[in-house]
Amino acid sequence: MCGIIGYCGHRPAVPLIVEGLHRLEYRGYDSSGVCFVQNGELKVVRAEGKLKLLEDKLARMEVSLATTGIGHTRWATHGAPTEDNAHPHRSSEGDLAIVHNGIFENYLECKRDLQDKGFSFSSQTDTEVLANLIADECRSAASLLEAFANALKKARGSYSVAMLSPREPNVVYAARHSCPLILGVGAGENFVASDIPAFLPYTREVVFLEDGEIARITPTSWEVFSLLDRAPLEKKTTRIEWDMQAAQKGGYKHFMLKEIFEQPQSISDCMSGRADFVNFSVNIAELEGMEKPARLRLIACGTSYHAGLWAQSLLEGLAGIPAVAEIASEFRYRNVPLEPGEVVLIISQSGETADTMAALRIAKEKGAKTIGICNVVGSSIAREADTVIFTQAGPEISVASTKAMAAQMTVLLLMALHWSKDEHPRREELRRILTGLADIPAALRDILPALQSEASKLAARFASCRGMFFLGRGQSYPLALEGALKVKELSYIHAEGYAAGEMKHGPIALIEPDFPSFVLLPNDGLYDKTRSNLEEVAARKGPIVALTCAGKSGPDIKGCETWLLPEAYGPLNSFLMLPALQLFSYEAAAFLGKDVDQPRNLAKSVTVE
Repeated sequence: MCGIIGYCGHRPAVPLIVEGLHRLEYRGYDSSGVCFVQNGELKVVRAEGKLKLLEDKLARMEVSLATTGIGHTRWATHGAPTEDNAHPHRSSEGDLAIVHNGIFENYLECKRDLQDKGFSFSSQTDTEVLANLIADECRSAASLLEAFANALKKARGSYSVAMLSPREPNVVYAARHSCPLILGVGAGENFVASDIPAFLPYTREVVFLEDGEIARITPTSWEVFSLLDRAPLEKKTTRIEWDMQAAQKGGYKHFMLKEIFEQPQSISDCMSGRADFVNFSVNIAELEGMEKPARLRLIACGTSYHAGLWAQSLLEGLAGIPAVAEIASEFRYRNVPLEPGEVVLIISQSGETADTMAALRIAKEKGAKTIGICNVVGSSIAREADTVIFTQAGPEISVASTKAMAAQMTVLLLMALHWSKDEHPRREELRRILTGLADIPAALRDILPALQSEASKLAARFASCRGMFFLGRGQSYPLALEGALKVKELSYIHAEGYAAGEMKHGPIALIEPDFPSFVLLPNDGLYDKTRSNLEEVAARKGPIVALTCAGKSGPDIKGCETWLLPEAYGPLNSFLMLPALQLFSYEAAAFLGKDVDQPRNLAKSVTVE
């Protein structure tokens, strides 16, 4: 996600804030800006692009007198990555400014109300609406703290936000809900930031804010209040012992591990504003007004292709849409006849994948309607697809994609539910899936540490094997492909993913005592079929690890080890099995001493054919 830093102290604030933004660059961004109070006047300076462009602007200004300020690196969500949409955003009256991470879900409703009250807007962002909402509350509130709290109570969604106003020129207010925000406590100076690296050179004493808490910092004090009633809260400081590199990774050894553990938040962010868990409905704004496709063709590469293949049966079974998943590098060299009413769905984490871009352009040349699913606002696919749905996964640093796939699966499941709402026989199933989906982020947070522990043990046993299989049926088959891909990418062990029913058609010849098979065995209609395939492997003395759920005690096959996971409804089991596979590949690579975040021969975005 984006980067936030706020400072109150005795040093020149602007260069310190820009320095802090540089240390948050790893999070990814497409614009930046700072706000400070100097000579009693609120100043905002913003720039599209990299921080160098912001620094060039600031170099032509006198900014040395300001000792309080806020700064932001923006990764675009609402509105294109332009200077007008960059943070900080001022209220239309110019008496306060804010920086904001997250998604303000009911911003359009609030914007209409504020326009009726005379507020004006110069950007496409939800953040500017929040700034004006605070300014509106200032008209009746007794203090800035009260106005800030009252406005945030009206804002639905996720946020971390920092505010500055010349009314209290040496004070920064900050708050969070479902987005990280941390205080740094120094000597004669205090900080607020979205991540510790922003202020680590100046202090290692931190205060972790929780959801529903507001902070008020000055150069010599810090206080934390309850958002609900503004009552003061007791908070303790914690000393950080990480070095800079470790701090950027949030204390995790590698970015990949951090991103696996960020999947609960990525899934939550992806659902935000799209899934209504009260009324059991799904509405994807980007699809409103679009007719239900007569046929869908899902085109992608690598991990994104596996996400599309996973969604194929959901789109068919839930929404009744004939669907086929294709590898982009193959599709582009076939003269594929596209049927009337067929929609081409393009999936890419970066939005710049060369083969996928070529497939998009071919589909458009053939007159097909195109939908893009990607993670990067302003990317080529985001610009060229007729409609684009952003996964909101946040930037991925590790080359091996993890949380992006979980977010892609979430979007694809929501799309299937969106298009199934008129299918009356499916309404009860929609209710069950949405009920279960709401619980997935919490379930993942609970089980990820245990999954990592088990993955570490399995990696120590199997990392020296010459090869391994990943097997699954139905929706587990694409996950088997992904599990094998991750092992190959990270540990350089030869691994293959197969549809379990295909084992007897040749691959079973490879089975022997040092060739393990990881089998995805959810408690679904294919359980018994997959179990019989395990019998075939066991008969040839191949080691088996069965990933199965609490609804089953395990396949009860000699030589088969059970990796027990919680049970979820139907397709939701995949969201629990995916991180188990990712963690096994991570632990195997770490055990072998491989470069986890930068595997050999690989790039994060494949922009060449």
